[in-house]
Amino acid sequence: MSSRELVVLGTGSQTPTRRRNHNGYLLRWDGMGLLFDPGEGTQRQMIMAGVAATDVNRILISHFHGDHCLGVPGVIQRISLDRVPHPVYAHFPAAGAEYFARLRHASSYHETATVIAQPVEAPGVIAEGPFGRIEARPLDHQVPAFGYRLIEPDGRRMLPERLRERGVAGPRVGALQREGAVRAGGRTVTLQEVSAPRRGQRFAFVMDTRLCDEVFALAEDADLLVIESTFLDEDARLARDFGHLTAGEAGRVARECGVRRLVLTHFSQRYSDPARFGEQAARHFSGEIVVAEDLIRVAVPPRRRGRDH
Repeated sequence: MSSRELVVLGTGSQTPTRRRNHNGYLLRWDGMGLLFDPGEGTQRQMIMAGVAATDVNRILISHFHGDHCLGVPGVIQRISLDRVPHPVYAHFPAAGAEYFARLRHASSYHETATVIAQPVEAPGVIAEGPFGRIEARPLDHQVPAFGYRLIEPDGRRMLPERLRERGVAGPRVGALQREGAVRAGGRTVTLQEVSAPRRGQRFAFVMDTRLCDEVFALAEDADLLVIESTFLDEDARLARDFGHLTAGEAGRVARECGVRRLVLTHFSQRYSDPARFGEQAARHFSGEIVVAEDLIRVAVPPRRRGRDH
């Protein structure tokens, strides 16, 4: 199992189908689990996908339309039922705080876990930690909505041949990474001379929105972009009217933002052939495209080799 992967729990839009549940996406990131937009049925989809309540560290809701949030009651109650030992943080548009409160206590249950609500008031950083930072940016939808991105800190890539040349091996490599310099072979060896810059990885999550500047800001340089493509290009007017993207627009975003792996999702029930979404996105984007299906796993692309970013 990849330590950085997306578990797709649902890919439907307003109406679920026989093959597509309402939304739900769990990002596994080095032992941390970010659950995005848990729509109706997410708790069962988690079981089907082998995702435990203890895997969830944060819940991030883009907006309070039902297909993006009606799974919150079951997920939160399951967190208490399974006595999840760590706090679970919930991020959502502050304008929908009343909806979150209702969903969190939609029915009676014995609350044993710690769920900490952290409403998103404005664009910017909403969480920081060893993983880096999580940012939120407003989207252009029918109700207040935010997109999210995770940015890992830049680091350094160790160069084995330079370590050998300077006689640094074993525990000294770890000490060099922690302290920035070690003594070896009668001299001081610095981290800079045996390593190269390494850009941190980036993940972006863009749900219901018309095309706007913030979509591009979220997707910039994303290694993995999860983005709605509710409509096909021939229904672009419907997309604009209802505050959504088309498959072609999603492909354009990926191309202009330098995305490495594009995941299309949130498909309207009006379409019977999901391959068409990938075909239309590919008219604009020549990189890797995944047309999401329920319960698939999509790895975050491995770091580029031989490059300093």
